[in-house]
Amino acid sequence: MTTTTLPPRAGRRCHNAVNPLHSTLWFSPDLGREMAALGVTDPSAAYFAGRSAAMGAVGPGTVTATFYNFNHELVARHLPAVWSVAAPDAVLAARLRAADSTLRRLLGEAVIGSAEMAEAAELALRAVEGCTRHARPLYAAHADLPVPGEPHLAFWHAATLLREHRGDGHLAALLSAGLDPLEALVSHTATGKGMRPGWILTTRGWRRADWEAAAGRLRERGLLDEGGALTGTGTALRAEVEEHTDRLDSAPYEHLGETGVARLTELGRGFLATAVGAGAFPQDLLSQG
Repeated sequence: MTTTTLPPRAGRRCHNAVNPLHSTLWFSPDLGREMAALGVTDPSAAYFAGRSAAMGAVGPGTVTATFYNFNHELVARHLPAVWSVAAPDAVLAARLRAADSTLRRLLGEAVIGSAEMAEAAELALRAVEGCTRHARPLYAAHADLPVPGEPHLAFWHAATLLREHRGDGHLAALLSAGLDPLEALVSHTATGKGMRPGWILTTRGWRRADWEAAAGRLRERGLLDEGGALTGTGTALRAEVEEHTDRLDSAPYEHLGETGVARLTELGRGFLATAVGAGAFPQDLLSQG
């Protein structure tokens, strides 16, 4: 049994404050411009290349396995072909340039150069010291990348590592819960915290018929009701998935300690509020606001 010295869900709250600062990149026009300069103009190709480049010139099977909830047909449409246009090292450099310009635009130069940003970078990197590579392919690949020198990029790099560390563990929790890729998406959207179905179908490569079929499977298991809402059983399962993920992702936050986790959460929330106010994310992204 995992023991913890942190308040309940402290690690999850910290993740929820820090992870979106990483995720701003994937909604940024800066990434599109940087990737287009390499010859990669399709948004899906840019995302698959940008997120998987740390693993090298991988094929569609590796990306489908590690990204989990994308339709393999969509992945195979772009990989491995994208690597003949832009090599992984070039993609990683473009990604970092885009992260730099995105954070500067969303947060402003005063925040970028602040003592608070340097403190956040130090805290996040200290948390990363508690992460582990085994059975965590996306985290392990990114852990082999050098830490950027500028504090805001070091913070973004650490946020990436913490995101992928939790994400790799989350996939184990989904498998344990018996949720296939689209069932995971449908049930997450039903919690009111996931993306709207339109965003999922567009970006993940699924068809409406696929969505309805997954919802049907969840209803057969008693997890969704006829109106598409989670049943009591479904709500309990989704809660257990998150708690399982928390247990698998406890190490970095235990390593950072209660005071450090609280401070990193505070700093991350402040940066996030500024980024959201600057239009970091589409207003219609989430299922219920």
